[in-house]
Amino acid sequence: MKTVLFLCFLILFGLNLQSCSSVKTPDENEINAMALKSYEEVKSKAKISNNADWTAMVNRVASRIARASGENFQWEWMLIESPEVNAWCMPGGKIAVYTGIMPVLQTEGALAAVLGHEVAHATKRHGKKQYARAMKSNIAGIVVGTATTIGGQIFCKSESCRMLTGLGGAAAGFAVAFFDRKFSRGDETQADQIGQTYMARAGYDPAESVKVWERMAAANQGKAPPEFISTHPSDETRKKNLSEWLPEAEAVYSSAPQKYGTGESIK
Repeated sequence: MKTVLFLCFLILFGLNLQSCSSVKTPDENEINAMALKSYEEVKSKAKISNNADWTAMVNRVASRIARASGENFQWEWMLIESPEVNAWCMPGGKIAVYTGIMPVLQTEGALAAVLGHEVAHATKRHGKKQYARAMKSNIAGIVVGTATTIGGQIFCKSESCRMLTGLGGAAAGFAVAFFDRKFSRGDETQADQIGQTYMARAGYDPAESVKVWERMAAANQGKAPPEFISTHPSDETRKKNLSEWLPEAEAVYSSAPQKYGTGESIK
């Protein structure tokens, strides 16, 4: 009971500190530096996959998508051994793919669709807006402030987030803001459209982007929340949007210097 009361005190104290002082949102260079520190920590703690075929696939797809984005980030990527069906790209171009997503995707082209989407979040600076929203709502401030590690453990839902809150300070705040704060629906929709263009420019058949969400829906087995209570568009909405954008993406694909179609199957 005393422990619970103490945790509540820390959270309330952190909220009070935040409400009594103005919080400056970090600029892009500062956020990229936090992302780099966080990425290095994830890399040092995570189990890097030894699946040679999947690693080679992630290497070539990530490289092609990064080049197609036209963004001059310090790009880096890794394949993490984890059952989590996930992939992400931190601000500044730090990418991770979890092995749990690979069988769901089924093809190299589907991986290109997912990485195109995640890279678009970074190139459109959605992470910066996300961090600003977290600071405004005091969530990141609690973790950066008094209740650094304990507050992070309370707010974190993902293993990556919990791992990084142990660093304390800015990295802990970044962990909560990036890993456990959802992008807005508008950001997700923009990332879908731009990501589809990136994959087409990189030489992958953009029609595979529609099939990704069919496979995700099958993997979810109806467990995804209805769109009206989610910050993300539903699988059906995403498929509809991607189908409508497909003619433009196919025009980009037709001009790609090299075409890989759907690429290799994921086995």
